Amino acid sequence: MNQEPPIEPALRWRRFVAVGDSFTEGLWGKPDPQGRPTGWADLLAAEISARRTAAGEEPLEYANLAVRGRLLRPILTEQLPAALRLEPDLVSIIGGGNDILRPTVDVDTLARNLEAAVVRARATGADVLLATGMDAKDSPVVRRTRSRVGVFNAHVWSIARRHGAFVLDVWGMRSLRDWRMWASDRIHLNPEGHARVAHAALETLGLDADREWDAPLPPAPPVSRLAATRSNIRWAREFAIPWATRRLRRRSSGDLVTAKRPEALPLDGDRSPR
Repeated sequence: MNQEPPIEPALRWRRFVAVGDSFTEGLWGKPDPQGRPTGWADLLAAEISARRTAAGEEPLEYANLAVRGRLLRPILTEQLPAALRLEPDLVSIIGGGNDILRPTVDVDTLARNLEAAVVRARATGADVLLATGMDAKDSPVVRRTRSRVGVFNAHVWSIARRHGAFVLDVWGMRSLRDWRMWASDRIHLNPEGHARVAHAALETLGLDADREWDAPLPPAPPVSRLAATRSNIRWAREFAIPWATRRLRRRSSGDLVTAKRPEALPLDGDRSPR
């Protein structure tokens, strides 16, 4: 008996909207022809669109409302309502990292607000993609937040279980333990890091992926103590001091930034995570 060919899983989504902060905006990703950074969410959308067009369907419609520096509350109270007005059938809701950098943050409150947002999105019939925070064990800058991130991650998994959401397990990505996956500011991913996360997202959504997406890079050449010291001084001058200055002035890197893709427009379907 002839069997029907398997249905391409990507066909279940026709419109994807992403909300969040710099992680989802794609900061430090490869610039596109318009000069906008191409991050993991953009690569994921492009791959879904390519699979849809290969199956004879219309390209995926995609919007990205994420803006660098945003705390979780404005993501949920400003970006998410705008996202749901676009009537997506897949929405990624990822944030909280900027909140967790603040030592007075109440992680349980973050989780309650996130869960209410997931409930709201799921009530529309949309699938929801969440993500864990990154493991900052190896970061001299943000590793003190590791315990708070761990508690938040536990909430994320529980929220997903209760409401049928997908979870992109960024914490578990071994490849991101390599500094060559990170940008010069040591806080955001570089293009290779975004590509790895895009592959992880594909697998999370049941779309399979290159099984080498989490493989470690070849060993890095040794760095002399002098070179490391110079690199640390340059990093402090170019990134750490400006960041601390913005915090003291209660300003954000995203104060003058707007969403790069505010409308859900069709993609051309010819890009992929690699």
